Amino acid sequence: MAFVMDRDPCDASPRLGWMALDPAPESVSQARRWFRKLIAPYEPACSVDDCVLLISELVTNAVLYGRSDDEWVVRVEWLRKGSSLRVEVHNPGFPASVRLRRPDADDAHGRGLFLVDSIANSWHSGPSRFGGTLVSFEMADAWP
Repeated sequence: MAFVMDRDPCDASPRLGWMALDPAPESVSQARRWFRKLIAPYEPACSVDDCVLLISELVTNAVLYGRSDDEWVVRVEWLRKGSSLRVEVHNPGFPASVRLRRPDADDAHGRGLFLVDSIANSWHSGPSRFGGTLVSFEMADAWP
């Protein structure tokens, strides 16, 4: 089950919305669907399709590699950072385990961060303020 929160239009916060998702494969499609629906009113100039692809990759990684002895969720947040759109994916995994791979053409896996690195203007990984891991990306010139 997903918990989704859209920003109140009267709120001056740069956070536009967020969702908490079960660490399950079906959460990947939920993340795509909800992000597309909730970002639409903000009319970003960057490619929403590219954002959805990158969210899909990062949520997949969070579901596959997140670890906790307690119940946990994958948290996705999107916010405005100047004229850029920043998307953050949080999970209880270990920040040191995030690494960019250069997969061979015949490799079946390992393209998630490669796609993020190729499409986003920038990306970052490190400790999450919720504990665990944060992986984020930015799309420049999303707004004037």
